[in-house]
Amino acid sequence: MDGHMQKSELASAFTRRAATSVRLTCPNPAKGRHKRSIVRTSQTFPSSLEVSCVHPQQSETDPFSLSLSSLETTTPPAQVTAKEQKSVTMVLEQYTYVFAIGTFFAMLDAYNNGANDVANAWATSVSSRSISYRQAMIFGTIFEMLGAITVGARTADTIKNGIIPNSVFNNNPGVQMLAFTCALAAASSWVMWCTRHSAHVSSTYSLVSAVAGVGVAVAGADKVQWGWNNGKGLGAIFAGLGMAPAISACFGAIIFSLIKFVVHVRKNPVPWAVWTSPFFFLIAGTICSLSIVYKGSPNLGLSKKPAWYIAAVTVGTGGGLCLLAALFFVPFVHAKVIKKDYTLKWWHFVYGPLLFKRPAPADAEKAKVPNYAVVQEDEDEHSLPSHESVKSSESNDEPLKESHLSKETHIPQEKSLAAAEVGQGPTYKQLQAEGEAKLHAKLLLNRGPIGWAMRTLRDNPMGPGQIYELHNMKMVIKRIPAMITVGALYGLHYDIHAAQTGIAGTPEGERMKRVYANAKKYPNEVEHTYSFVQIITACTASFAHGANDIGNSVGPWAVIYSAWSTGDAAAAKAPVPVWQLAVLSATISLGLITYGYNIMKVMGNKITYHSPSRGSSMEMGAAITVLVFSQYSLPVSTSMCITGATVGVGLCNGTLKAVNFQRVGLLVFSWIMTIPVAGTLGGVLMGLILNAPHF
Repeated sequence: MDGHMQKSELASAFTRRAATSVRLTCPNPAKGRHKRSIVRTSQTFPSSLEVSCVHPQQSETDPFSLSLSSLETTTPPAQVTAKEQKSVTMVLEQYTYVFAIGTFFAMLDAYNNGANDVANAWATSVSSRSISYRQAMIFGTIFEMLGAITVGARTADTIKNGIIPNSVFNNNPGVQMLAFTCALAAASSWVMWCTRHSAHVSSTYSLVSAVAGVGVAVAGADKVQWGWNNGKGLGAIFAGLGMAPAISACFGAIIFSLIKFVVHVRKNPVPWAVWTSPFFFLIAGTICSLSIVYKGSPNLGLSKKPAWYIAAVTVGTGGGLCLLAALFFVPFVHAKVIKKDYTLKWWHFVYGPLLFKRPAPADAEKAKVPNYAVVQEDEDEHSLPSHESVKSSESNDEPLKESHLSKETHIPQEKSLAAAEVGQGPTYKQLQAEGEAKLHAKLLLNRGPIGWAMRTLRDNPMGPGQIYELHNMKMVIKRIPAMITVGALYGLHYDIHAAQTGIAGTPEGERMKRVYANAKKYPNEVEHTYSFVQIITACTASFAHGANDIGNSVGPWAVIYSAWSTGDAAAAKAPVPVWQLAVLSATISLGLITYGYNIMKVMGNKITYHSPSRGSSMEMGAAITVLVFSQYSLPVSTSMCITGATVGVGLCNGTLKAVNFQRVGLLVFSWIMTIPVAGTLGGVLMGLILNAPHF
C-alpha cells in the first residue's frame, strides 16, 4: 500500500459499533481494486488501534495508525438499535481527572449561586419580616429543587449549545471538556470572591461571559455566537440585561398598584386584604404550572404536551389552588388578623371554614400585631445579655461564664468609646463589625454544637510561625472539626434583622431615613395579612429561580459529563439528566443555608422601603418575569429581576426620592463589570492551558 488510507475512505468503511473485530476496505494499487482485511482488537471500541493492510500479492504489511474517535459513523440512525447505541458508549478514562475538576467547579458555581443570587432573592421576604431566615432556608430548598428539576433543563440547553457551536471543537471531546471546565472555574471563582466581600453580582452573566471568553480562546471571536442565534446567542442573552429589570419593574408596579387601589385606599382595608388574598394563589398556581407543562422537562415527558392538556392543567391548578386558599387560608388569616386570635396555631388551618365560628379570646384586643416597620436603631432583644442573666443561665458552668467576659464581648463598647473620644460616630463598616462581635458573644454562650465550636476556635488560636510547625499542626487538628461545625451551622444562628439595625446616625442611615420618609406607611394589620401572602410569593420566586438559574451550572457540567461518558463531542445536544439537576439544585440550597446571610445582611431594605405588601408585589413581579424568560430558554439574572421589581414598587410612591438610586447604581455597575472580568478570566485560563508547552 502506498501511503496512508484517505480519511474519507476510512470513514466510509468504518461502522462505529462495539465489536471484537473491525472490517476495513483497503485499496490495492497492484490490482486496482479493493481487498477486505480484518483487524482484530483486544478491547471493545478502543480510542485508537494499529491497522495492517495485507495485499494479495505482497508478503509484507503496511501498518498505519487509525484514530477511531475522529471518525463519524455512516450507519443511518434508524439502522442502529437502542442496544447497539448503548453498547458504543465509551468513557474517556484518560480524561477522568478533567471530569472530576469540572464537577468540583460546577458544584462550587452552584454553591455560590445559592449564597449570592438566591440570598438576594429571599432578602425581600426576610427584610420584610414576613419570613425568618430559617424558614427561607426550608422553603428555598424545596422550591429551588422543584423548579430546577421540572423546568431547569430549558435554560441549560442555551448555556451549553447556544454560545459555542459544537463544530468548533472538531469532534475533540477532550478539548470540549476542558473548555467548559475553564468556564466554570472562572465564573465560580469570580462569584465566590464577590460573595466573600458581600458584593452582589449576577452569577448568570458571570457564567455566560466566561463561556464566551473560552469560545474566543478555542476558536476565535468569529466562531462565538454574538448574534441572536434563534434566541440562544449572546445577543439574546445580553438583551435581557436591560429588558429583564424593566419588565420586572412593570410587573411589580402593576401588582402593587392593584393592592394599593383595591386595599390600601379603603377606609377599612383589613377585610379587603383578607378576602382578596386568594388572588395571589391563583397567579402563583397558574404561572408555575404553565411553566412546568408548557415545554417542560423532556426527561419527565413534559416537552410535547397537547394544547388541551396544557390549558386543563394550568387552569385547573391555578383555580384549584385559589379554591383551597379560599377554604383554608382565608378563614385562618381572618381569625388571626381580624379576630386577633393569638391562641391560633399554624396547624389550625385544617379546620377551614370552621374557624369562622371559633370565638375570639376575651382579651383579643390586647393582642399585639408584629411591627413591620424598618428599624434602624438597635433593638433590646439584640443587645448583649445582662450580667445577671448570664449568671443565672450559667450558674453551673463557670468556665463558660468567663468566656462571656472575654475580649470579644467588650469590642463594641471599646469601639464606640474610641469614636466618641475623637468626636466622630462609627462608620457603617464599624457598626457591622460591632454586630458580628455581639453575635459571636452570644454564640459563645450557646450550649449546642455551634457554641462548642466557637469556644474551641477561641481557646485554640494559631501560634506564631508557619502552619507546618508541630505546635501549629496540633492546633489545626483541634480546629478542623470546629471550623466545619461553624461553617455548617453559623448561618442557622445568624440574625439578619439585627445585622440590618444599628445604622442610625451614619451616612448610610441618614440616606435611607430620607428614602423611607418618602414612602407611605400602611396599617400594621394590613401588612400582617400580607405577611402570610408573602410566603406563597416567595416560594413562587424561588421556583422561578430554580427554573432559570440552575442552567448556569448544570449546562456546562452536562457538556463535560456527556463528552466524558460517550467520547463524542456532539453528545452535548442530548437532554440534561435529571440527576444532575437534582444534585446542583441541592448544592444551590446548601449555599443559601450556609452562606446566604453574607449577602442578605447588606441587601435588605437598602433600595426602598420594604413591607409585606410591597415585598409580595416585588417577588411576584420578579417571578413572572423570570418564568417568561425561561419559557424562551433565555438565561436571566433573578437578582436583576428582583432589583427591577423593587425599583418599580418604590416608584409607586410617586417620587424618585423613595428609591436609593446610589445603591441601584452600584448594583448596575457590578453587573456590568462582571461581563469583562469573567470573560477575561475564562479566556485567559483556557488559552494558557490549551497552548501550554508539553512533552
